[in-house]
Amino acid sequence: MSDPVAQLSAELTAEHRDGTLWIAFNRPQARNALTFAMYEALARYCSDVPVDGSVKAIVITGAGGKAFAAGTDMTQFRTFDTAQDALDYEQLIESVLDRVERCPVPTIAAMNGACTGGGAAIAAVCDLRIATESLRFGFPIARTLGNCLAAANLARLAGVIGAARVKEIIFTARLIKAAEALQINLVSEILADESAMLERAASLAEHVGSMAPLTLRATKEAMRRNRNAQQVDDSDLLLSCYRSEDFRAGMEAFLAKEAPEWKGR
Repeated sequence: MSDPVAQLSAELTAEHRDGTLWIAFNRPQARNALTFAMYEALARYCSDVPVDGSVKAIVITGAGGKAFAAGTDMTQFRTFDTAQDALDYEQLIESVLDRVERCPVPTIAAMNGACTGGGAAIAAVCDLRIATESLRFGFPIARTLGNCLAAANLARLAGVIGAARVKEIIFTARLIKAAEALQINLVSEILADESAMLERAASLAEHVGSMAPLTLRATKEAMRRNRNAQQVDDSDLLLSCYRSEDFRAGMEAFLAKEAPEWKGR
């Protein structure tokens, strides 16, 4: 991270303020839907963060006031042609989540509005999460695209909100609202509005940044190792969804703002 005040692109901005790196998804016209470049930029910031004390915490948020991030930009799925395309995409997502999870400084997700799909996965892998009353968190893929989450991603989510609730929200495609998010410990605090949330994010970053960095780093890594003690091969499951007629139909229906007609093949 050569420049302490940097802007990698117009779609993902990063600014170093008072020892905290503020990263913002910046596509408000698309509810901050994530491009592949945005995913990779986030991962790079998290993996390249200096450990010399110049950055003590990272806050991740979404610009525009209406969304943290509304998943992956679905137009990118139109380029998928082969089985390897699907596997490469899920490998990209896994790499991003792994690098956010391994970030050597505390990460705080400050969530306002829609936080779905890839955005929800990123928030879930952060160390701390706070939100506003407008939070809507979930993975409505059974209603929209007809794809699936990778096994490692499901394991992370289960570690945050429990396996039964992960299955329930995916099966029903419902979104978790703020009050429930607080009740189930998905978030630690609910703030009245975006301004209050960002102010609290700044004070929280300053507070956790004052703690012993090696203690925090060791705790993060130990918990990551505990969860990864048992890994599975899920490539057949991923391909059963991404290579299906349903996935193509779901993608096009979503982009056309129509309801998909599932055929189960």
